[in-house]
Amino acid sequence: MRFLSLLIVFLPILSTVHYAQTQTDYSKTVNWAALPSNLPPGLAAFCQDTSLWSAVDVFYVYPTLNTQKKDRRWNVTIEDEQQRTKVLQTALPFQGSAFVEAGRFYSPYYRSAHLRSYYAADQQGKDALALAYSDVRAAFLYYLEHYNQGRPIILAAHSQGSTHCGLLLQEFFDAKPLQNQLIAAYIPGIGIWPSDLKNIPLLVSPEQTGGYLAWNTFKKHIDQASYQKWYKGRAVINPITWTTESYASKELHKGFLYTDKRIYKQLFNTHLIDGAVWIDRPKGKFMLMSFTMRNYHIGDINLFWQDIRENAKLRAKNFLENK
Repeated sequence: MRFLSLLIVFLPILSTVHYAQTQTDYSKTVNWAALPSNLPPGLAAFCQDTSLWSAVDVFYVYPTLNTQKKDRRWNVTIEDEQQRTKVLQTALPFQGSAFVEAGRFYSPYYRSAHLRSYYAADQQGKDALALAYSDVRAAFLYYLEHYNQGRPIILAAHSQGSTHCGLLLQEFFDAKPLQNQLIAAYIPGIGIWPSDLKNIPLLVSPEQTGGYLAWNTFKKHIDQASYQKWYKGRAVINPITWTTESYASKELHKGFLYTDKRIYKQLFNTHLIDGAVWIDRPKGKFMLMSFTMRNYHIGDINLFWQDIRENAKLRAKNFLENK
């Protein structure tokens, strides 16, 4: 239900409208959810191997967390404690953790747009998304100037975060010198057209670098309204095989990170269709998911957590060996 193409037309708006506003100051560590020198406990618990940290950076942008209908704000403030708690207790432990061993980990707080911004027909929704991107952009610029020091980069995100990372790819990487530092951009949970990035390819093999990876997860009985509106025809790979193969057996599934912080492997077969993937009904205690959830958008990362974790490290090592 999140897509990149919507925001392409917003780029001219950013410089004239939102850059004139007071910008978030990313020289202040309090405006970062995670820095290599300050990993929150829920993220640090998953970081046992730091062998890639000397050579690789990870820049992670969390998804939409302000979704309540009663919340009438278009953007959540940087200082909002409820939002910060959600980032620290959900987004970082269940998504960012898949990438924390792949490189030095950076994740900014930002004034994320409310979920309704993706559906609003008026200018307020567009402005809210543009404001959110202006923060992510400012954080990325600060990161490049003060932290990166020329290291290769993995961009990682989900949903709204993937929208913003898609814009970072367009603005800073596509046919730009920084493209030479791109290991991979993991941007699931949006509908990105293959033509949105002119010189950055969809990666279609497990070790390939220099491009992006996208997928959107459904049940066997696909939520057709969501699929037809947001995903059909978009770029997609199978996050089990990391190819465009149409099927991956459950024996290849390396692990789902569940809310009990345990990893469950070989849970489901994965099927690739036009613009999305769908998985068979998980068995046992996970069967309830297939009855209570319309689709598996919220699990785009943690359903394939161990698969992503191993793949991010593989691509980082391959990039370093071949640079």
